[in-house]
Amino acid sequence: MSWKSEVEGIEQRRQRASEHGGAEAVAKQHELGRLTIRERVDALVDAGSFSEQGPIAGESETDENGNLQSFTPANYVLGMARVDGRPCVVGGEDFTQRGGSPSPAGLRKSVYAEQLACQYRLPLIRFLQGGGGSVAGASGKGPRVVAEASYAPHRFASIARVMATAPVVSAAVGAVAGFPAARLVASHLSIMTRKGAQVLIAGPAVVERALGESISKEELGGARVHARSGVVDNVVEDEAEAMETIRRFLSYLPTHVGEPAPRLACSDDPERTSEELLDIVPRERRKVYDMRRILARVVDEGSLFEMTRNFGRAQITALARINGQPVGIWANDTHFYAGSMTANGSRKVRRFVDLCDTFHLPIVAFVDEPGFMIGSQAEAAATIRFGAEAMFSVVQSTVPWASVIVRKTYGVAGAAHFGPDAHVVAWPSAEGGALPLEGGVAVAFKREIEAAPDPEARRRELENALASRRSTYARAEAFGVNDLIDPRRTRPVLCDWIEWIQPRLKEHIGPRSYSVRP
Repeated sequence: MSWKSEVEGIEQRRQRASEHGGAEAVAKQHELGRLTIRERVDALVDAGSFSEQGPIAGESETDENGNLQSFTPANYVLGMARVDGRPCVVGGEDFTQRGGSPSPAGLRKSVYAEQLACQYRLPLIRFLQGGGGSVAGASGKGPRVVAEASYAPHRFASIARVMATAPVVSAAVGAVAGFPAARLVASHLSIMTRKGAQVLIAGPAVVERALGESISKEELGGARVHARSGVVDNVVEDEAEAMETIRRFLSYLPTHVGEPAPRLACSDDPERTSEELLDIVPRERRKVYDMRRILARVVDEGSLFEMTRNFGRAQITALARINGQPVGIWANDTHFYAGSMTANGSRKVRRFVDLCDTFHLPIVAFVDEPGFMIGSQAEAAATIRFGAEAMFSVVQSTVPWASVIVRKTYGVAGAAHFGPDAHVVAWPSAEGGALPLEGGVAVAFKREIEAAPDPEARRRELENALASRRSTYARAEAFGVNDLIDPRRTRPVLCDWIEWIQPRLKEHIGPRSYSVRP
């Protein structure tokens, strides 16, 4: 007697599972310009590498002879695969069933994705499209568990554990609400597509019922909202760009915290100089310039990968390579508040420094920091609290730091740009102190300015006089920096530093931990 009939039952269930929510539901997904979850996985991973876990999880009905009558697959697809040759865990909701709201087996599989990534210490990639729990509950067929056991592990425990273990990337590729929205932000990189994706704590119907606010999904949580809210790091045009963004982000990071970040062979000359850097910073102190042009001319060509550009816009955070070594780049954008550290900028910096420290990426800071943002709005936003939190992340970091003082470094916020034992070099345009010159003059010469026949003219006269006395060489002559350099040689200087820190990077492995922060 063979097991042929049972094997046939396996194949029947596999076939039904591959059909998702049925031809009509799949067609509707395609009409909206979206892929099914299995199509997303296939588009991302190396061909033929996907090994699905729980492929026939779901609910079935059989006749009295055990023949399959119907099968509803779990609406979460999960498996192990390779992405650019690297093993990863990949999963996501099947929106063609229940709108992605988890079925019992689907919920178990979604939790298992994080457990699997922790168990094998592999990067976790999630495609999110669906809501959280539903008052409709399960399908209604058979017994239904109304609550988890009181001793069950906390559902967020594995999510927190995997973030301390391996890179986590989540992409909102449709409407995401409730628990999946929490999963989205519980990632090292969160992205969403510009069209068709929204991220919501609760949808419009719930919001209107609770608050009387009538608003569309797009107005409530579309890309225009979350590009600046900090909920997502990067907004991409479509699912194809989402796949490329995921691959590129992972290429800078190790597979898990027990490995160093992958250094690649570099064809960009480490001795390359750039004439443009000699005059990119204006002599007129109030004029802005393009910091991203500086970054692009220093790092390995084409390697700059910016994150969270539209949140905390005065601070630039990016991954890059210098002589093949993955690094974290932090810089100031003087086009926004002259580069000042705002509350949102501080939150952005804290999260970025933690990312770099967790995955062993040296940090290179390009400093033009006038200080914490001031004024009534800055005070109401608790800027100093978030700023202190960012400072704690810097001083508690253990990766190597290099800081290039491009122009300003003032106040407490200026000090945040220098990690422990930082290698510090300065350009001739560097200046610094407790206060920017203009603020210092306003405080120190307040009475003299007020008593002058033309207070504004006297203010300008004092500012110009003090500015003219500043020496380009004073800080270097006092050994306040490791070196005062020709801006054109910034890349060669940093490439040398990359070689010096290699022994430290080999030892900088394993998980990180931190104390309470403000």
